[in-house]
Amino acid sequence: MTTRRPRPQRSVAATQAGAYLAKAPEFLTEFLTAAQLMLDAGYLSAAAGNAVHAGTSAGDSISCVLTGTVSTGEHSDAATHLGAIGGNGRQAARTLRQLLPLKTRAEYDPLPVSPADASKAVVAAERLVALAERTIAEGSSR
Repeated sequence: MTTRRPRPQRSVAATQAGAYLAKAPEFLTEFLTAAQLMLDAGYLSAAAGNAVHAGTSAGDSISCVLTGTVSTGEHSDAATHLGAIGGNGRQAARTLRQLLPLKTRAEYDPLPVSPADASKAVVAAERLVALAERTIAEGSSR
C-alpha cells in the first residue's frame, strides 16, 4: 500500500478569508483582462502566462471559499487539492489541469506558444474565473 504524501496547504483564518476574497475579483479581472488583451495583440506567451495566473488565482479563491485553505505546493498540487474538495473544486481542477502545462512553455521555454494553445488557455481561464465568481457569490450568501 502506497502512503499518500500530504498536499502542502495553509489555512486561511476567517479574518484573512474576507480580505483574500475581497481582493480575488481584482486578481481575477486583472490577469484575465491581461490575457485577453495579449491574445488580441498577438502576444501569445503573455496571453498564456496571464491565463495561467488567472486560473491559479481562481483556483485559490474557490479553495478558500469551500475549505478555508489554499494550496502552497507545486502548481500541480493545487489541481489535486481542488479535485479533493469536490463540487466546484472538482470542475476547477479539471480546467486548471488544462492550463498548467502551458506555464513552463509561456514563461520559461524557448519554444513559442501556438495561437491555438494561447486561445485555449484564455478560454480555460475565462471558465475558471466565472466558476470562482459563482463560488464566491454562493459562499457569501451562506
